Amino acid sequence: MEFPALRMRRLRRDRLRPLLRESRLSTDDLIMPVFVDENISSPKEIPSMPGYFRFPIHDVADEVGKAMELGIRAFIFFGIPSHKDDVGSSAFDDDGVIQKTLRNVRKEHEDAVLITDVCLCEYTTHGHCGIVKGKEVLNDPTLPILGKIAVSHAKSGADIVAPSGMMDGMVKAIRSALDENGFESVAIMSYSAKYASSFYGPFREAAESEYAFGDRKSYQMDIHNGSEALREVKLDLKEGADIVMVKPALSYLDIIRRVKEAFNVPVAAYNVSGEYSMVKAAGRMGWLDEKEIAYEILTSIKRAGADLIITYHAKEIAEVL
Repeated sequence: MEFPALRMRRLRRDRLRPLLRESRLSTDDLIMPVFVDENISSPKEIPSMPGYFRFPIHDVADEVGKAMELGIRAFIFFGIPSHKDDVGSSAFDDDGVIQKTLRNVRKEHEDAVLITDVCLCEYTTHGHCGIVKGKEVLNDPTLPILGKIAVSHAKSGADIVAPSGMMDGMVKAIRSALDENGFESVAIMSYSAKYASSFYGPFREAAESEYAFGDRKSYQMDIHNGSEALREVKLDLKEGADIVMVKPALSYLDIIRRVKEAFNVPVAAYNVSGEYSMVKAAGRMGWLDEKEIAYEILTSIKRAGADLIITYHAKEIAEVL
């Protein structure tokens, strides 16, 4: 058929639109990031991320509870420790900032899905995601440390551990460490295709993870590459990843789609800090409606193929939904 027998607008009437919606965003799709700062006694707003806060350990359970009342069930935690050193020892301390947070939250919220970032950048004096010798980030010596971090998080109640450092072999090392310590049921959500992006700037302020020298291009992916992402995902799946992630999300929707079509496994996407901050800045200038734009962005990520979306817009979008 063609016009006038075929009229596409027939199905766009207000009452019909919801019936024919191809992609649906739900609070079940959302993962809310939580910054936990061991050095503060009250919530502290992050200047480059308006409306987003670091929380002291004792306030995190309340913040999680408020989000759960809106329908959010999954949370990923990032820690800012009181002590940093060259090997990030606070990251695998059983009394570290994330470990204490997990135990506190689990006491209050048995049904919450607790996810932890497994990396060294927030815990090292140099701010890189691995052990450093001179100005080189060493891959293999970093792997057993990542395993220790994951096991420590699992002991404290993590349901999912999320290695984000883009070290070769990190998923295998973590899976082996978890299994050897009786945590076979703890899942791995790997930052499989993490690009060396300029969109991470506000996060580095939020997590105090700015690097002391160089950049992260020796281990994070080249922004120009697409097929390389598929190779990374394939390797992580072979090593035991249960969920794979693309980061950032908005400028990498094509990668999300390619990963989903190639592997048909659970795919997460990280709607990162710079994407959040741009929306907030434009909203505060009166140029955009923040909630409408955030909803459209998250819907586009879902439409591209993401099953899970880590986003700083989680609470405000949950209110909309």
